[in-house]
Amino acid sequence: MAKISKNARVAQRAASAGSGKDHVRVIKSIKDPVTGKYTYKESIVHKDKVKEFFENTK
Repeated sequence: MAKISKNARVAQRAASAGSGKDHVRVIKSIKDPVTGKYTYKESIVHKDKVKEFFENTK
């Protein structure tokens, strides 16, 4: 079994900075004022944009 140095792993992590680990799945429940039923809006957004998703989604 081959060993990988710590520096190689750090460089590899930096190279894959745009990977899927930067994105999260968010679900927001929205209540219909007429019927009182809930619908759910689901999306995958970048983890830095989560707050904006919840502020802008109606």
